[in-house]
Amino acid sequence: SPANVLGERKINMTAKGLQSTSTARRLAGTPGFTQARHHSRQRVVSTRAAAEISNKFSKVTPNGPRIVVKVAELQAKTLGGILLPDSSQKKPTSGDVIAVGKGKNYSLTLKEGDTVLYSKFGLGVVDIEMKGQEYAILFERDCMGIMPSSDATVDDIKDLSPLGDRLVIKVDSVEDETAGGVLLTEGATEKPTTGEVVAVGPGRLDEITGEVTKNKLKVGERVNFFKWAGDAIDTTSGETYNIISETDVLCKL
Repeated sequence: SPANVLGERKINMTAKGLQSTSTARRLAGTPGFTQARHHSRQRVVSTRAAAEISNKFSKVTPNGPRIVVKVAELQAKTLGGILLPDSSQKKPTSGDVIAVGKGKNYSLTLKEGDTVLYSKFGLGVVDIEMKGQEYAILFERDCMGIMPSSDATVDDIKDLSPLGDRLVIKVDSVEDETAGGVLLTEGATEKPTTGEVVAVGPGRLDEITGEVTKNKLKVGERVNFFKWAGDAIDTTSGETYNIISETDVLCKL
């Protein structure tokens, strides 16, 4: 029988020792995902264990504009085949949608079977465990986008379909030497804040009225964005993509 589940507050923090950007840290631990600088399987650290649901329930029905995601399985080995202790196996923030709720005046964009990437900063994210399988219940607005397939890798991030007013930006390469030819250390290089828009979401949703304000930026346009905005992801080829809100774009170039 179904059980209605209301949201609780949960805060995630990144695993100690990871030096990549926020989403890359999470993707590094998701099955199929690897991270260019540190070929690691470390994942996001959660501040609480998943809440166990009684075995008499076989289904959960999300309340309001929430979704239920079947969380990707933990990886037991590193790329080199080294077994990881339980404490090193951290939770990913991606998975397949298995149930979809409904907004008061609108229908959700996501549907069952979609593979989503969701934000660690969503305070409404709740982990539950049902019959040995872990699930996450969260608001659709905390999902960054839809991946092209459930077995997608970090190199498929360019094919992400962003949700809401989000954009996917291919970030310009960082300069690794000065005009005089002096090589710069990684800590001395300035984080790029310019790039090209490669994907555009449908627009910002007003959850009260159900109206969507379409994004104004278009694929192919070059932009300058707020330095600390979004979730940057490094691919295995060395390219960087950033998933940001259109409101964090400062100007077109």
